[in-house]
Amino acid sequence: MILIADSAGERLDAFLARMTPGLSRSGAQKLLEEGLVRCNGRSGKKNDRLQPGDTVEFTMPEPEPLEIAARDIPLDIVYEDSDVLVLNKPKGLVVHPAAGHTDDTLVNGLLYARGDSLSGINGVLRPGIVHRIDKDTSGLLAVAKNDLAHTVLASQLKDHTMARTYDAVVCGIVKEDSGTVDAPIGRHPSDRKKMCVTQRNSRDAVTHWEVVKRYRGYTHIRCRLETGRTHQIRVHMAYIGHPVLGDAVYGRKKPELGQTSQCLHAGALCFRHPRDGHPVIVLAPLPDYFLAVLDKLERTFALHET
Repeated sequence: MILIADSAGERLDAFLARMTPGLSRSGAQKLLEEGLVRCNGRSGKKNDRLQPGDTVEFTMPEPEPLEIAARDIPLDIVYEDSDVLVLNKPKGLVVHPAAGHTDDTLVNGLLYARGDSLSGINGVLRPGIVHRIDKDTSGLLAVAKNDLAHTVLASQLKDHTMARTYDAVVCGIVKEDSGTVDAPIGRHPSDRKKMCVTQRNSRDAVTHWEVVKRYRGYTHIRCRLETGRTHQIRVHMAYIGHPVLGDAVYGRKKPELGQTSQCLHAGALCFRHPRDGHPVIVLAPLPDYFLAVLDKLERTFALHET
């Protein structure tokens, strides 16, 4: 495949990820490490900076045979057809195998339930996974059952036409009724496990939010993602001074209201069907842990707004 650079100063790995549906930044870096990318006729490096008109040529390897163990893990499939399925992921379930989680992930469960019908674009570790949500975030996740569906859904993610809406309880009383956080997100300079708002090696990130209800010391909000960066809602809400309740990474370190992980739920997902373009809207009600938090807020922290 041949691509022509369209902007000055963009890193080669970022350009590949941006221009190639279904290819993540880490996936682009792997292609570069394996010598499968050439820039202007020479072997490319991930931190090469492009100029308009540069020619980037690369080869996508054939999907590797799956070596991940299938496991009978209960999955809540809330929508499914021949091209795509949508799961309602519970809090605490890791999406794909990584260090410390090799056979107890959503992917292991998918291989058991639908192993013969998952796209191979994202390779061995992430079959069918178009986007992901954090381990301790609950809610909706789209899975592609073939490469066509994967490519189309990944394109919708890139052009922001896949709508994802989250409910969250955040710390503090949010004064405005709605707003937008438009602040780029990149890797934290000193803690590589964290993200942060930064201008350095970052990507545009936009989160729209609105208040659902205020309580003493807390606010129930609803967020709509325009982009989908790692930890985006958690980083953005902490950035404006209202970290997500229970988020010890970006917010308050001590548990509150019984929450030891973030109170964040992906409750609505809307996309155009990859086969014929008709709209698909999937909803997932607030889970028990979230309802329990709201119940505590109603009983103990209610405000009488005028």
